[in-house]
Amino acid sequence: MSGDTHLDFTAKADGHEAAVAGNPGFNQIVLHRIDKKQVEVTEKKDGAVVATLRSKLSSDGNELTIATAGRGHADQTTVWTRTGGASVARDPLAGQWTEDLSKTRLRQGLALKIEPDGRGGFRFSGDFSYVARFDGKPYDLKNSRNDSVTLELVDPHTVDATYRRDDQVTQKDRYAVSADGQQMTLTSSGTLETGQRVTEKLAFKKQ
Repeated sequence: MSGDTHLDFTAKADGHEAAVAGNPGFNQIVLHRIDKKQVEVTEKKDGAVVATLRSKLSSDGNELTIATAGRGHADQTTVWTRTGGASVARDPLAGQWTEDLSKTRLRQGLALKIEPDGRGGFRFSGDFSYVARFDGKPYDLKNSRNDSVTLELVDPHTVDATYRRDDQVTQKDRYAVSADGQQMTLTSSGTLETGQRVTEKLAFKKQ
């Protein structure tokens, strides 16, 4: 963030504290993603909470509202309007995808259909199917050797999916969509029933 002051830090939406250097007001934050368009940030000073900020992006992606509740200060709401550059495409994973055989070693001819479910998650159809949200909770799988999947929205173009069977993690997939939204790379790692670890990378193109 830059303006009258400059603040630079990196944090993951995993509920763990991240260090913030060079800021007198707070030196730790905890980031929690509520859904695709809402994030809550807890600011701390030496472990003590000093403020909580909830950021919400409008449906068109052009307005950001930040509600701040701070210790010893009146609550305040700030509205920001996008002025530079285009907003990130909504639901970049959404669409029908076919395996790009020219860029994939494992040529299975896979086809995927990914649709937004209107509740901050998506409906996935392929050789198995599910409906899940980006809230870290397990969702049931259909036609799969695994029992459940949990989703994490890493950034607007990247989604991590973790699969479990009998409460054990068996597979992790990362879906990464190109900036133009026309290419998607699926990196999948897991353990076979024989115990062998395998990692595959598949390329898809949007139809």
